[in-house]
Amino acid sequence: MMTKIAPFIDNDTADAISFGHFSDSFSLLGMHRHPNSNGLVVSCFLPEALHVDVVDLKTARKVATLEKMNPHGLFSASIPRRKNIFKYVLRVTYPLSVEHIIDPYQFSSVLDEQDVYLFNEGTQLQTYRFQGANWTSIDGVEGVHFCVWAPNAQQISLVGDMNHWDTRRHNLRAHPASGLWDIFIPDVEAGMHYKFSIKGADGTRYEKSDPYSSMMQPAPGNASIIRSKDQYQWQDQAWLQQRASKIQDTALQSHAQPMSIYEVHLASWRRRGEGGQEYYDYQQLIDELIPYVLEMGFTHLQLMPISEYPFDGSWGYQPVGLFAPSYRFGDANGLRAFIDHCHQQDLAVLLDWVPAHFPKDPHGLAKFDGTHLYEHADPRLGEHPDWNTLIYNYGRAEVQSFLLSNAYYWLSEFHFDGLRLDAVSSMLYLDYSRQHGQWLPNEHGGRENLAAIQFLTRLNADMYQAFPGIDMVAEESTSWEGVTKPTDSGGLGFGYKWNMGWMNDTLRYVSRDPIYRKYHHDQLTFGLVYAFTEQFILALSHDEVVHGKGSLINKIPGDDWQQFATLRAYLGFMWGHPGKKLIFMGCEFGQRNEWNHNQSLDWHLLEHGSHQGMQDWVRDLNHFYQQTPALFTHDHSASGFRWLDCHNHDDSILVFARFGDSEADNAVVIINMTPMVHHGFRVGLPYKLSYQESLNSDNTCYGGSNVVNDNVIVAQDIPWQEQPFSGVISVGPLSCIILTPTAVE
Repeated sequence: MMTKIAPFIDNDTADAISFGHFSDSFSLLGMHRHPNSNGLVVSCFLPEALHVDVVDLKTARKVATLEKMNPHGLFSASIPRRKNIFKYVLRVTYPLSVEHIIDPYQFSSVLDEQDVYLFNEGTQLQTYRFQGANWTSIDGVEGVHFCVWAPNAQQISLVGDMNHWDTRRHNLRAHPASGLWDIFIPDVEAGMHYKFSIKGADGTRYEKSDPYSSMMQPAPGNASIIRSKDQYQWQDQAWLQQRASKIQDTALQSHAQPMSIYEVHLASWRRRGEGGQEYYDYQQLIDELIPYVLEMGFTHLQLMPISEYPFDGSWGYQPVGLFAPSYRFGDANGLRAFIDHCHQQDLAVLLDWVPAHFPKDPHGLAKFDGTHLYEHADPRLGEHPDWNTLIYNYGRAEVQSFLLSNAYYWLSEFHFDGLRLDAVSSMLYLDYSRQHGQWLPNEHGGRENLAAIQFLTRLNADMYQAFPGIDMVAEESTSWEGVTKPTDSGGLGFGYKWNMGWMNDTLRYVSRDPIYRKYHHDQLTFGLVYAFTEQFILALSHDEVVHGKGSLINKIPGDDWQQFATLRAYLGFMWGHPGKKLIFMGCEFGQRNEWNHNQSLDWHLLEHGSHQGMQDWVRDLNHFYQQTPALFTHDHSASGFRWLDCHNHDDSILVFARFGDSEADNAVVIINMTPMVHHGFRVGLPYKLSYQESLNSDNTCYGGSNVVNDNVIVAQDIPWQEQPFSGVISVGPLSCIILTPTAVE
C-alpha cells in the first residue's frame, strides 16, 4: 500500500487543514483519484482518532488503513488499483470507543443549477428548500444538506453538536459563481445544535446562526437546530380549496365578506404556572384561544410576529430567525396543528410579518460574511434611526430571494391565510424619520425607495398568484397613492391597508370631554372623505395601548359609567363604519391597564358587570356584523354608504345608512357621543319599511341605562335628513343604535 501521498497534500496544506485555515477542503479531503498513480487516495481530519480504516459501504470490507500524517489528526492513504470512486465508511478507533463515520467529503454537491440561478436572479420563492439545513438522501445515504450564502467569506465551517463545535471538522464547499457554500453530513440527528463559523472578508471569524434555520435555541445560545423529519398531516384541504375558489366569484372575495380581526400576542394573551410566568403552548391555545375567538364572533385571528426573536421586549418585531417559529409555544408542527384547527372551524389566520428591518445581534444577519451583505453599507440607507436596526438592501437580488422565500414559507409550510406587513411606510421612503442630510435620494433625486417598491410589488404579485384567496395587508401610515391598487395598474398590490388616519382622528375625539366634542365633530366624519380611496381596515392595534398611551378605556374622560358607555358607542361606530375591523386583545372587555407583554391580560376583570357587558357588546356586534350584509358587502364603495346627518355638531350625533344588494338589506346607525338623552328623535329612513332596533349599546345587558326602542319603527311619509321617509326613536346617552328592516311593506 502506498502511504506517501505527496504532492497531493504537502506539509503546509496539512497544517492549514489541521488549524482550520484551509478554504477548499473538498479538493483534498474525502476520496479522489490519485494524481500520480492509477489508484485512489482517501484523506480525513479526525483530531481525537487513534486509528482509521476505510470500509467499502457496499461490501462492508476494509479496503485501507489510513496513516496519521501529523499530530493534529490528519489521516491519509492511497488505495492502489482502484480507479472508480465508491462510497465508504470510516471505522474510527478512539481511546474509549470505536465508531463508524460516513465521511461527508465523499459526497458531491446536490445544488440544482436552476434553483441557484433563480436565487441569484432575485426571483427564487423556495430558497429554504436548498439553503439552511435540509434532510435529504444521496446514493441511499440519509443526512442533512447544509447550505449558506456568504459570497465574500474566505472559509466557512459548520460547527455544532455533531463535531464538538470544532471549526476544523466540517469545512463547507465554496461555489464562487453563486456565493453559496454547502456540505452534506450523514452522521447527524434531529435536535442537534449548529452554527456557521465564517472567516470573513476581513479575516475576522464570525459565528452565525443559519439565516434559513427552521428551529432555533433560545438566548443566550442562539444556535440553529436541525429540525425533525416528522411531516405534519394537514386536515384543512376543504378550507384551502374554498379559500382559493372564492377568487373566482366577486361576491365571495374578502372585500365583499365580513372581516373582523382579533390581534393576539401569543406570549401574553394568557399565562399559566405559578405567578403566570409560563407561556401557553399550542395545544392550550387550541383548547382555549380558538373557542374564545369563535365565541366572540371574530372571523380572523392575527398573530403578532412569531419568527424567532431573542428579546421579549421587541414583541417579535426584531426577529433574528425569520424562518424559525418561536420556541416559546412549541415546535413547528404544534403551530401547524394550531392553524389547522383554526381552519377546520372556519377561522382564518393572518401573520404579522417583518420585512422592513432586522436587529444587529451578532449571531444574526448583520455583517454576515464580514461585509454588509443583507444591509446597506451606508448608514444613511442601511440603519433605521427609530429602532436602531438595519434595513434590508432590497436592491440586492439574493436579499429579494431571501425575503420572497420567507413570505412563501409561512404561507406554504404553515397555511397562513395572509401576511400583515409591519412598517411599510419606512420601506417606501428613503427619508423616513430622517432629517436633512441623513438620507440619500434615489437616482431621480426623489425620496421614494425604488428598490423597496419593486420588491413589494413583486411580493404581492407572486404571493397572490401562488396562494389564491389570501390577504396581503399593509401597515402604511402615509398618503401613498395606490397601496391597494393592483400591480398591473401601477399600485403596490396589497389587498388591504390599515386606516391609520381614521384611528388617530377618532381616538383623539373620544379622549375629549363630551362638552368639547361638538368642536371636533369632523374627527369622526373626515374619514369618509377618503374611505373609498383604498381597501381599508380600521385598526385599533397593540400600538394604541402601550408606551404610555393608556388602554382604550383609560383614554376616555368621565366617570366609570361614562367611560364604558363611550367605548361601547365608539366600537359601535367602528363596526358600522365602512372598512374591515381589527382590535387588539383585551380591548374587547375593557382592559384597564396598558398592555404588558410580560404578563397575562387581566381576565379577572370579567367578574365586574361593566367589563362583562363590554365583552358581550363586542361579541354581539361581531355576530350581528356577520349576519348583516349591508355592513360589509359594499365596504369599499360609496354605493354602500350614505350620510343621513353628519352636521349635528351641537348634539354630537351622527346618523348614517349602510346598503347591501337589495332594498331590504340596509341598516341605519345612530351614534350619540354626549350623555344627553333624546326622546322623540326623528331619523331619516331610505325606504318605506318597518324597522326594528337590532342593537343598542345602552341596553342594560351591556351596562347601559336602558333607553331602548322596543316598538317597531314604521317609516312615515315625512321626508327627513334628505331621505323620503323618517321615523321617531329614543336615543340613549353615549350610545350606538343600529336599526334594520323587519319586512317590506
